[in-house]
Amino acid sequence: MDRTDHTLLEAVDARTRLAGSNCMEILLFSLGTGETFGINVFKVREVSKTPFITKAPNMPAGVEGLISLRGNVIPVISLASALNLTGTSGRGGSMMVTEYSKRTLGFLVHEVDRIIRVDWDKVHAPENTGGQTLITAITHLPDGKLVSILDVETILANTFGEAIIGEIPSLVQDREVNIFFVDDSSVARKKIAEVLDKLGVRHKHALNGLEAWTRLQGMAAHLQAAGRPVSEEVDLILVDAEMPEMDGYVLTRNIKNDPRFEGIPVVMHSSLSSEANRAMGKSVGVDAYVAKFDAAVLAETLRPYLNKSR
Repeated sequence: MDRTDHTLLEAVDARTRLAGSNCMEILLFSLGTGETFGINVFKVREVSKTPFITKAPNMPAGVEGLISLRGNVIPVISLASALNLTGTSGRGGSMMVTEYSKRTLGFLVHEVDRIIRVDWDKVHAPENTGGQTLITAITHLPDGKLVSILDVETILANTFGEAIIGEIPSLVQDREVNIFFVDDSSVARKKIAEVLDKLGVRHKHALNGLEAWTRLQGMAAHLQAAGRPVSEEVDLILVDAEMPEMDGYVLTRNIKNDPRFEGIPVVMHSSLSSEANRAMGKSVGVDAYVAKFDAAVLAETLRPYLNKSR
């Protein structure tokens, strides 16, 4: 399909408004194996035919080389190689330029298909979650065909290495501090936990928005029955933006609309770092928005909320 960002990825403002309605739009593509894959449209900047790629020495496995795009040099990754797929036909006829986690990357794919709109409650975590997977979620097309949504954060970490977390001063507290966080990416959960451990914060987590909301409601009901506020058990809630079952925008709105969580700050931590996404977070009531993944920035964003005494 020969389409550009002017046609395939138009109406960005309209798509931004989807975030609060528990809907997402997925760009479908193939990798030459007959399977259908998807990526959140918010992460795709443009789509084009595969350009000339300059080979470079000492590139990580899966990186085909470099391209110059409007004055910026960006690496280009073969998604088929990153997923260790066999039986693929060539390196790919199309390229998606993605922007997430403060990185711009080119992803080579066999063919780009179309954009579909799905409800987050129709998007589910893959059943086989033993060990690290590069598929973060699955959904189905109207004809029943399976769509595998890629965990591009993990692909980024696998290709270029996980972020190194340096020294982070712990909180100076005379009380126990507790954070509840939710993220569907195993790499993100690992890194968040490392930051919280360095801060000296106790933490619990959930794997998606619906699981988080179910657990938070159960916690609130239990504490309410005991005549205790939720703030005794949770000092801050850290949410991802895009998650199966329920996205972080709807989760935040639910939390902010429930008086039992009054006074508990919600911080959104997302690889979707555009101003449009920040504005959407603000519209549902997030107290702060921090882009993935900079450990020091995350720690400093959380610190003022956690240093406050009850």
